[in-house]
Parts: sequence; structure tokens; C-alpha cells
Amino acid sequence: MKMICMDLEGVLIPEFWEEFAAATGIKQLALTTRDVPDYDKLMKMRIEILKEKGYTIQKMKKIIAKMKPFDGAPEFIKWMRETGKAQPIILTGSFYDYIMPLISKLGFPLTFANTLEIDKEGNVVGYKLREKDGKIEMINRLHEAGFSTIAIGDSFNDLKMLKGANKGILFRPSPKLLETEKEIEVATTYEELKKIIEKII
Repeated sequence: MKMICMDLEGVLIPEFWEEFAAATGIKQLALTTRDVPDYDKLMKMRIEILKEKGYTIQKMKKIIAKMKPFDGAPEFIKWMRETGKAQPIILTGSFYDYIMPLISKLGFPLTFANTLEIDKEGNVVGYKLREKDGKIEMINRLHEAGFSTIAIGDSFNDLKMLKGANKGILFRPSPKLLETEKEIEVATTYEELKKIIEKII
């Protein structure tokens, strides 16, 4: 049995904060680690903006409920399960508290994410990472348990996972990432991903 470990944003759904910023009109929320490399600083800024604009988790979920996975993503998850030889696992730096409506649209694949700290009024007041370097840590544990892994990611922060898996695949990576990582196989559609996976499983 192969475990197919995938990043979430950029692979199965659009970048969450960019989508949320577009839906709310709050341009600052579209900033990512490309703009603010310090993740803790970035998250604290997001939390402060949510508080300032009055976006409780309940209000956030109403907006998130209208978001959709990429076309073909739910079918891709279903295909993996139906092969009988591979199980999809999502490894993401996102947070359960706001991604679950999107996970439900993907058919509820097993997901390892982080957790927001929310007060009684529904305000986001902090965040808690499940563990440092959670993606590669899960890959290592799966190997220790005797499973073979395929990893799919789209960005620089997926590289440890991609290189630590038995097989790494870049999905729709940026030109800059393509320039630096020429040895990792690349797919630009779910059909291409299927063809690569079929050769392995």
C-alpha cells in the first residue's frame, strides 16, 4: 500500500489566504511567506487584522463555505482510493478550524493540519502548530511503519517532504522552483499525476 502525501494549498485548493483576501477585500490578508518570511510574524498580523475587521471564526466559515477545490481535485482523491493500492493523506501547514469545509468537498481524506486558538466569542486569538516540520516528520513515521510514500507539493516549503519520500512529484510549481529543482518529476494536471502514480503503484 502506497501512502500519497499531498500538500493542500496549491495542489488541491487555491491558496487560502489569497482567496479569503479576495472575498473580503482585505488586501493585507493576501500576504504570504513570500512577502513576510517570518511565519510567526505573518500569522500574528493575520490574527490582528481578523480581530480589527471583526471576522470571527463563524464569519470566516460562511465565506469559506463558498470556496471550492480546484476542478478535478475531488475526483483525483476518489481515484486514489479506488485503485486499492494507494491512500491519500493531506499534510498541510493550514488550520483545521477553517479548512474543514474544503476538506469535506474533497471527500474527507485523512488530514494532518494545525489548530487555531479561538476564544468563547469566536475570535481567533492565537495558533498552535501540531509539530515543527510536520510534513517530513509524518513521512518519516510512515516509513518507520513500513509504508512506501509518494509526496506531491508545489512550493519550496514542500521540498523536505518531496525529497524525503520514496517518490516526490512537483505539481504546478513556480518557474523559480523549477529552475532550482530539476531532478524532481513535474506534473501540471491531475491526469499527468495519475500517469506518474500508476507507474509506481
